[in-house]
Amino acid sequence: MLGQTNGSAKKFSASLRRQPTDAERLLWQRLRGEQLGAKFRRQHPYLGYVLDFVCLERKLVIEVDGSQHAESETDEKRDRDLRASGFRVLRFWNNEVITQTDAVLERIAGELQRSD
Repeated sequence: MLGQTNGSAKKFSASLRRQPTDAERLLWQRLRGEQLGAKFRRQHPYLGYVLDFVCLERKLVIEVDGSQHAESETDEKRDRDLRASGFRVLRFWNNEVITQTDAVLERIAGELQRSD
């Protein structure tokens, strides 16, 4: 959430970690513990935003979105801000993560290899 102070962003991100969506929970099970060869954090505050998943070492952000994010100008600005900070951003729809998990993971793994 843009404009949050560091303390409130941390509290907000902690609340998101306690209540993940089904898609976030599923993806986290496959990203945690460096299963793809990289360390990810979830619901990580950065630049006043809370990133769904981020690999700081490889500068890769993964966002998992519901339909409320369709054609979101806020998300476009967020992506521009993150790219300006050197991050690559991948966005997946919730249903994509749930129904095409292996394809999503292949895309993430491919992007991680690009940064090696």
